[in-house]
Amino acid sequence: MSPAVSRVVAGTVAGAAVAGLGALAYGGLVERNRFTVRYEQVPVLDPGARSITILHLSDLHMAPWQRIKQEWVRSLAALEPDLVINTGDNLGHERGLEGLQEALDSFRGVPGVFVHGSNDYFGPTAKNPLKYLSSPSGGGRREPDLDTGALERYFTDELGWLDLNNTARAIEYRGSRIELFGVNDAHRGWDRLDRLTGAIDEMRENVGWQDDPSGPEAVTIGVTHSPYQRVLNTFITHGADVIFAGHTHGGQVRLPGQPAIVTNCDIPRDQAQGLSVWHHASRAAYLNVSAGLGTSIYAPVRFSCPPEAVVVTLTPGDIGYS
Repeated sequence: MSPAVSRVVAGTVAGAAVAGLGALAYGGLVERNRFTVRYEQVPVLDPGARSITILHLSDLHMAPWQRIKQEWVRSLAALEPDLVINTGDNLGHERGLEGLQEALDSFRGVPGVFVHGSNDYFGPTAKNPLKYLSSPSGGGRREPDLDTGALERYFTDELGWLDLNNTARAIEYRGSRIELFGVNDAHRGWDRLDRLTGAIDEMRENVGWQDDPSGPEAVTIGVTHSPYQRVLNTFITHGADVIFAGHTHGGQVRLPGQPAIVTNCDIPRDQAQGLSVWHHASRAAYLNVSAGLGTSIYAPVRFSCPPEAVVVTLTPGDIGYS
């Protein structure tokens, strides 16, 4: 190789290295803290009903020192949501609940529901991030090492939120009837779809509006951490109009203008973030998958996929899936 060619090759390699380091620095220092709010509208309420604003939070992976994220989440209370839906993976450290309380205490008195992700049971571990790009993260044999009970007590006793892990609940809000059901983390196989039918039947048999058929049709919301197809299909079978999910991080590291490189589950890559429509057995439901607000403390990088909270406004109108 001639000296001139060697210089060109060396310059190309050096340029690529500099660009790579620049992208890593941007993803680790800038984009992972570039918190955004995505706004969506879903026309599923009865005609003439008052709109309902839902704040969808997911994958906070909170550590106690993450003050910027905590303050930003606190500020979301100014949006005055009618309902908070939390789709799990709240903890990112054994003391993550301390940071989570700093972030969510501003939502005391706001109705909410939650399901768990595996990182509400297991703390993060150091691992090769390239393995994430080649295959879904594995479960492994490991005992839970986070205080899930304390997290649940904070959500239910202090915030007043409803636990939807493998169960169903119902509420009335602003004149609308809302059915809610959910599952524990399907990525770990903790979704008990076999139990969900009974829970939904029991909810529908005992709900207060059962004896008042003159009221509005209930809107049905499904909630899951991991948007596995078996879960989404089951939710639609049980009448879900809207489904909320997280887990994918939107791919976390993406090529600009392209869908997620990986989804860490079996959902198609082009539905790993955002609002879309999920079809099953001649039925359909709106599906909102959040890119989440955090990362593992061992892989604190996002690229072309900023962290997000999502405001989904349920509005009146005929459902028109496409």
